[in-house]
Amino acid sequence: MDHASMHHFDMGIWLLGLSFVVSVVGSIVGLACTRRSAVAVTDGERLAWLATAALSIGGVAIWLMHFIAMLGFTVPGSAVRYDIGWTIASAILSIVAVFIGLIIAGRTLNWLRLLAGGVVMGLAVNLMHYTGMRAVRIQGDIHYSTILVIASIAIAVVAATAALLFTLVLQSAIMRFVAGLVMGVAVVGMHFTGMAAVDVTLDSSRAVPAGSEVFDFLFPVFVIGLLALAGPIAAVMLAPDRKSAHLNAEADRLAAEAERATQALDRSPLKV
Repeated sequence: MDHASMHHFDMGIWLLGLSFVVSVVGSIVGLACTRRSAVAVTDGERLAWLATAALSIGGVAIWLMHFIAMLGFTVPGSAVRYDIGWTIASAILSIVAVFIGLIIAGRTLNWLRLLAGGVVMGLAVNLMHYTGMRAVRIQGDIHYSTILVIASIAIAVVAATAALLFTLVLQSAIMRFVAGLVMGVAVVGMHFTGMAAVDVTLDSSRAVPAGSEVFDFLFPVFVIGLLALAGPIAAVMLAPDRKSAHLNAEADRLAAEAERATQALDRSPLKV
């Protein structure tokens, strides 16, 4: 078996830009949904917002970004194939792990919960990445540098924690955009740090591995993923802001008190 070189941008450096944009957009939408969950009136509404956030962050910002970046991954001398089962599992794990991390982080700033949520979300990014890499099939074996794997975990955890902090503390749309950029940097930085950890050895005697090429499933998933963002984006845009929600709640409260007062007056024996 021989050590082989790898290409991470075989289709061009533009893949880095595209994967970053997809990650940032998914992160911004997801973090906006997270912010909405903090002012939800009921537990059901809060969980619905968090589920939408997990889909945006875990499904688009992390999973879709990973496989867009993998378009440029080639190993000269070997075919590269993907196991669909592991590919689907990586998406599910990413979404579920992000959902758990967001629940742990909570509605308001609590440093212990924030750190725990950041760790879970950072690990979710890594979990998705290395589960997704488990789907890769080549005519040889894939090994990892322990130091760079640890570095990739640290990058994801620190940046995910910072993004959650911005979301919980800062309410302006501009700062939520900054939080999305931070999260996008975390995902992309973790991905390519993790890819730098990869080392492959080829065995020319092995047959071409079974599985699908990345183009076989990525294009329909890319389209579905971007269309799936339409729902969260519409929900965020159409949902009333915090001030409006507070005013509406106050108006409902005053109307209810007025109605009770009117009913009490109607039942009063002093009524003329």
